[in-house]
Amino acid sequence: MKTNYIIVGAGLAGLCFAELCRLNNLSFVVFDNATRTSSKVAGGMFNPVVLKRFTAIWESQAQIDLAHTFYPRIEQLLGETFFYKLPIYRKFASIEEQNDWFLACDNPTTRPFLNEVLYRENFNMLPSQLGFGEVYDTGYLDVHHFVTSYQRYLSSQGLFLNTTFDYMQLKVSKDEIKYKDVTAAHIIFAEGFSMHHNPYFNYLPLDGTKGELLYIKIPNLKLNSIVKSGVFIIPMGADLYKVGATYNWVDKSDLPTDSAKKELIEGLENLIDAPYEIISHHAGVRPTVKDRRPLIGSHFMYNNIHILNGLGTRGVLLGPYLASKLMQNIENGVPLDKNIDVVRYYKKLQLIK
Repeated sequence: MKTNYIIVGAGLAGLCFAELCRLNNLSFVVFDNATRTSSKVAGGMFNPVVLKRFTAIWESQAQIDLAHTFYPRIEQLLGETFFYKLPIYRKFASIEEQNDWFLACDNPTTRPFLNEVLYRENFNMLPSQLGFGEVYDTGYLDVHHFVTSYQRYLSSQGLFLNTTFDYMQLKVSKDEIKYKDVTAAHIIFAEGFSMHHNPYFNYLPLDGTKGELLYIKIPNLKLNSIVKSGVFIIPMGADLYKVGATYNWVDKSDLPTDSAKKELIEGLENLIDAPYEIISHHAGVRPTVKDRRPLIGSHFMYNNIHILNGLGTRGVLLGPYLASKLMQNIENGVPLDKNIDVVRYYKKLQLIK
């Protein structure tokens, strides 16, 4: 079998690159055994500002614009719905937070995304003395639904192989990549935290941040927007809500913990005044990098081996955007932004001059 791309990893990053291959008539095949992916336990919320400090996100408008065409197009292809545009309301915990909000409303980088008129009416069962701030261009991606439905589509096309990738069987030459019976021009490693097993990139500082979330049922809340306080709460329909998320920089397992569950429950009970039922508890490790920037680009020795990783907590917006940047770099020689180019670590590690 001959193809343009081998893609290793069928989480959010790998599937975004696969979709771009499809759109650009570039042949590809995807390998993933699905044993470990943070995509299936992701909160999926997207917004153009950092809701803790009310600061702008790098290239936020470009990422938002792309996401609003990228995901609906896949929905149409698959006949599924997983991309939801919903307002986000940030609950204020103090006068200082309100003041920071108003300062952000005057900042040219964040002004387009924030409503300077505070929402002071209480949501049903969400009391707040100081009101809420509304964020524009927001919503959530049902990441689990997206990943599983797109994998199913690729499988039906013979483009997805549910198997463990064996690095020992990868043969690399200047002109081509060979893996078992597949010959390709390029290989993309989009493995998330599993990159630590990859001999071509395991020296890179992918740290990994464990996150946990709850699915809960609240029969009388009737919330039709996302609310963020110490935790976020996302309406999923049928009185079901997603509550998250925690951050643990030490534990690298996918196992839910009692301590995180307790933290989420405390945050939820500080946010809502309503009875609830916990339906399920999930955990996963986000692929985060120590400098909080993605790892995108080519191997320092092989120009046909590439990495697409480190999307962290903002994968819904970064996935399509970074996949597009990497494809433009490979196919058209467009230089990568130095903020995301993996070359920054090759220099630090003295692998290149």
